[in-house]
Amino acid sequence: MKIINCVQGSEEWFQEKLGKPSASNVSKIITNDGKPSKQRIGYLHELAAEIVTGQREEGYKNANMLMGNEREDESRKLYELLHDVEVKQVGVIYKDKDKKFLCSPDGIINNEYGLELKNVLPKTQVKYLLSGELPSEYFGQVQSSLYVTGFKFWDFVSYSPGLKPLIVRVQRDEKFITALKIELALFCEKLEEITKKIR
Repeated sequence: MKIINCVQGSEEWFQEKLGKPSASNVSKIITNDGKPSKQRIGYLHELAAEIVTGQREEGYKNANMLMGNEREDESRKLYELLHDVEVKQVGVIYKDKDKKFLCSPDGIINNEYGLELKNVLPKTQVKYLLSGELPSEYFGQVQSSLYVTGFKFWDFVSYSPGLKPLIVRVQRDEKFITALKIELALFCEKLEEITKKIR
């Protein structure tokens, strides 16, 4: 894996991610059951536009999402305290020197595993605590991060002040990762093709 150290949310970070598929958007490429996603074409067009114009599409952020970003440090510190570890913050991680696909984890620990932090509304936290499992909407993101880094597992944490945190250790799903490799290769090929056409 190839780590790029920059501050998440900075201009350098956005430039690094420009026009490249990422783990957080992998559900736009492949579904949890390994099939091509219906959002694929739109995502191809979005990334092709970013490559050609050099500008990113501004994503929508509501008040809850902004609050979640502000609480990220708090939840990271809580995780460090509970596990007696130091979480290293990184900007972007690529699988290899080709830099075609990336993940942007909320931290890595001892270069052994990664961390995904979600700061959620109290009602969402109650739902997650009752299920006690990785929420299905983050399955693809976590598995893609495992694929990029080659790590054996990933810790998913959801947090809402006043409620206990949910911490789930997620193992690699090799069946999904095999399907992901194929779909990613096809996606990146198509992205190149579209970009050439519109240049």
